[in-house]
Amino acid sequence: MDLLKTMENRRSIRKYTGEEIPEEKINIVLKAGLLSASSRGKKPWEFIVVRNKNTLLKLSKCRVDSAKMLVGADCAIVVIANTDLTDVWIEDCSIVMANMHLMADSLGIGSCWIQGRLRNAENGESTERYLRSILHFPENYKLEALLSLGMINNRPAPHNSDEIPFEKIHKEIF
Repeated sequence: MDLLKTMENRRSIRKYTGEEIPEEKINIVLKAGLLSASSRGKKPWEFIVVRNKNTLLKLSKCRVDSAKMLVGADCAIVVIANTDLTDVWIEDCSIVMANMHLMADSLGIGSCWIQGRLRNAENGESTERYLRSILHFPENYKLEALLSLGMINNRPAPHNSDEIPFEKIHKEIF
């Protein structure tokens, strides 16, 4: 039930206190990503951890109006994948992102999933191309997303169990 409680409490956090996240906690979030399930155990992902404030400022322009929280974040984890390893890298990296998102919340760290794949930067180029020019990842690696991390400024109320849309569950047939 602890995991379910974490899922109820987890919210996308876009405003941070500016307080530094201890390195040990960042490493636990990364470990949760590395422990993620992947198709055929290929684990195509790689993570680029960014804590430099100037780089975070540049990364905040990687999406049109959707990455501004990186200016106040203490850390960003950029999730990319070696597409030569598997054709289901998108699914594998999505599992990674979800696991890190949940682990961050369980540690009292705010996080927000910033979609990168199929999105555009403020300068008009693709988010992937923009980030590649800053972070220098190889061409055969594709961008999935970024996870912003920061200490929570104001925690929203948890999701209400009474609002879970159980009507979306169909048994045997639709």
